[in-house]
Amino acid sequence: MRYDFNKIEKKWQDYWAKNETFKAENNSDKPKFYVLDMFPYPSGAGLHVGHPLGYIASDIYARYKRHQGFNVLHPQGYDSFGLPAEQYAIQTGQHPAITTAENIKTYRRQLDQIGFSFDWSREVRTSDPSYYKWTQWIFIQLFNSWYNNDSDKAEAITELEKIFTSEGNLNVNAVCDDAIEPFTAEDWIRFDSKKQQEILLQYRLTYLAETEVNWCPALGTVLANDEIVNGVSERGGHPVIRKKMTQWSMRISAYAERLLQGLDTIDWTDSLKESQRNWIGKSVGAAVTFNVVGHNKVIDVFTTRPDTIFGVSFMTLAPEHELVAQITTPEQKAEVDAYVLATAKRSERDRMADVKTISGAFTGAYAEHPFTKQPIPVWIGDYVLAGYGTGAVMSVPCGDQRDYDFAKHFNIPIPNIFEGVDISEEAFADKEKTIIANSDFLNGMNYKKATKRAIYELEQMGQGEGKTNYRLRDAVFSRQRYWGEPFPVYYIDGMPQMIATEHLPIELPEVEKYLPTETGEPPLGNATKWAWCTETNTVVDNYKIDGKAIFPLELNTMPGWAGSSQYFNRYMDPQNDKEIFSKDAINYWQQVDLYIGGSEHATGHLLYSRFWQKFMFDLGLVPHDEYAKKLINQGMILGTSAFIYREEGTQTYLSLGLIEGKKVQPIHVKVKYVNASDELDIEGLKADAEFGEDYADAKFVLENGVYKVGRDVEKMSKSKYNVVNPDDIVSDYGADSLRLYEMFLGPLEQYKPWNTAGITGVHSFLKKLWKLYADDNGIKVNDAEPTKDNLKTLHKTIKKVQEDIENFSFNTSVSTFMIAANELTAQKCTSKTILEPLLVLISPYAPHIAEELWSQLGNNGSIATVPFPEFDASHLVESSKNYPISFNGKMRFTLELPLDMSKEDIEKTVLAHEKTQEQLAGRTPKKVIVVPGKIVNIVG
Repeated sequence: MRYDFNKIEKKWQDYWAKNETFKAENNSDKPKFYVLDMFPYPSGAGLHVGHPLGYIASDIYARYKRHQGFNVLHPQGYDSFGLPAEQYAIQTGQHPAITTAENIKTYRRQLDQIGFSFDWSREVRTSDPSYYKWTQWIFIQLFNSWYNNDSDKAEAITELEKIFTSEGNLNVNAVCDDAIEPFTAEDWIRFDSKKQQEILLQYRLTYLAETEVNWCPALGTVLANDEIVNGVSERGGHPVIRKKMTQWSMRISAYAERLLQGLDTIDWTDSLKESQRNWIGKSVGAAVTFNVVGHNKVIDVFTTRPDTIFGVSFMTLAPEHELVAQITTPEQKAEVDAYVLATAKRSERDRMADVKTISGAFTGAYAEHPFTKQPIPVWIGDYVLAGYGTGAVMSVPCGDQRDYDFAKHFNIPIPNIFEGVDISEEAFADKEKTIIANSDFLNGMNYKKATKRAIYELEQMGQGEGKTNYRLRDAVFSRQRYWGEPFPVYYIDGMPQMIATEHLPIELPEVEKYLPTETGEPPLGNATKWAWCTETNTVVDNYKIDGKAIFPLELNTMPGWAGSSQYFNRYMDPQNDKEIFSKDAINYWQQVDLYIGGSEHATGHLLYSRFWQKFMFDLGLVPHDEYAKKLINQGMILGTSAFIYREEGTQTYLSLGLIEGKKVQPIHVKVKYVNASDELDIEGLKADAEFGEDYADAKFVLENGVYKVGRDVEKMSKSKYNVVNPDDIVSDYGADSLRLYEMFLGPLEQYKPWNTAGITGVHSFLKKLWKLYADDNGIKVNDAEPTKDNLKTLHKTIKKVQEDIENFSFNTSVSTFMIAANELTAQKCTSKTILEPLLVLISPYAPHIAEELWSQLGNNGSIATVPFPEFDASHLVESSKNYPISFNGKMRFTLELPLDMSKEDIEKTVLAHEKTQEQLAGRTPKKVIVVPGKIVNIVG
């Protein structure tokens, strides 16, 4: 019997698919366990060996729980809307649906060949209308809800309308837009329908508003903060500017405190929780109002240090602040306008991160200090952001380093309000050591007392109040793209109307081209059939739009995170076309028990999905307001890049050992042209269809007859040509080798470099494991009684592997398997009692070889649900000790004796032994030293 891994793996993958081995039932007598992966975006490049890392870990755990008797839900699907497919459509004209379907086919083939135990009957695709029907449905629920601060949850907008009808909005405690005008019940009844809709839009959990967004002209769309890197788009590296646009937004800020508190109830990594806490950014302080001199305007600020209010020497507004245009003097207008324009070209992330560059402009306007009534100059500076807080700060340079640096740079006074503190070199920010001075009624007070007194005095004057603030902003929910979920929205007289849920889904229309229209509208503006008929409740041609019952549909689409915000719940009942999921399904599966995915989603998907879950909990749709009990962030498998070195201004490439002292440019080359000795296959490179022409006339200068490349460990990426295709690894070594090797590389959470040469070790282990069960004559396992050593090896392996899986220490399990195989081989073990349970232990890690050997041992069906072996500690309890027997301190032989033998009996037994007699040669020993359980030393 030969270990033909390609044949074996194909056989068992076909078996699992045919028999639906991993299909989960929504009702079972077994306890449930839900294991979830962050579903992939199916890119054209397919998987590289870094992608399966988290999937292998989750698969091991899912298989382990099945062995433990659980009904395991382990689904998979595709986050299949996205910008890359749209960009490809723009370049080629191919519909994104075709591109996406082809990419999914590749991903499915690659995932299947690695042997994952996914329940493919539950597959979802976010771009499938049967799926995004429910994304649209949730959007409608959000539109029809408001957040009641008194009940601390979302409630139906119809209840708010009842309150308006009976008592107006004077007593409504809601999360809503700023500067809402008060009205009575009589006013509300008198308002026409459009006015009422406009007011309700200020309260809805999803609403239309003019918002500062990250606009990428080259891509023709708005980008989220996490889609921008170093001031340019992550996709394509295009410039991004700040721009005001009317957008749909989600009122996630309503859930800020609950999102914070919820982190204490879930077992997620500390680093991830800290990222979310920082993003939510809770601050306790005061709202303060400054009147603008000579204008009927005020500047509202939020400060965490109201105790320092007498240290304010200037105000700073965000360049985008609406007051800037209104209060800037004619003399300063040109300078301010130029600064505002320059700031629009920088992303918020860049502005926040850049602490070295100091820039700003004086508006020429002044604000009035609430207590001293002295004029305070009003500046603009890009370190203040319009979307954070109020977009304005009261600048206290003696107590804040950024304000201090700004004041120094522009020669603004820096009054010192701290007793006994020198601020000649830097600001003083230690609030715990603060004693206030030069501050009228606050003099001599510490931070806490001064804060309370300042807030009290501001409240008495009507120019401030104590307040808790959050950095978390409402999430922009519109994208100017084609390939995304259409909004279920049409417009009457400019006001958004929801399409009735029974008419969902509203499917993407066909368009001639995927670029914005010539007038700057999103790509859906190119659709000729994109209007809503309220008589037929269908999408109709635009040319009929003059008809009374025909209205324009929303031209934006939803962002990428829309589809990923509830997919984990939809997996529970994915074929249900009547409701998002049945009560029976959600009540059975409850929550995700284990979620594995990348930490890069901490403040994107993982925050937004928690928000959606809490909203759905408020509506009574889900039983828990947190959807994942435990979350683990897997690390990243890094690629080992290869570089060749071109001499500047030439087509000459120098080998690594020849570049010292030369001006060279390192250039990435495909790692497939480099062998294990870092030697470049020059002819292969020149023959490359993609790059061959670039090197046709190149001169490669060799050292010792070969061209040596440089190496560096970087993120595995197609652009760095360091990607390793799992197809090649599976073909050459098998899926079980790939699975074991990825786990063997190191702890799951850590980053680790890939080295293909290293996989030979685990592959050799699998061949050794195979030989433990079979040889050229077939299976050699029999009914032989296991020896004590056999049982010891098995049970210490059971104990270690179980502990490792429970602790997600998969790398040490692989080492344990190797040790077990070595020991059992040395013991010449052929006992079925030992070797059968060993297969169950290794099955989660290397399922194909385990299935094949299990079958060869005469078992029917799959090993997948065979009970996990039980650990018996008695087999690890030593009943005897192999004593080293020494003469005058030199060990001469060993003797196995019972551990419970008395000191006297040990001495008698050793002295009577024939080897002792040989050593003594008739002499009587002077002394016999016995340490029970350790040594025997005969002196004499």
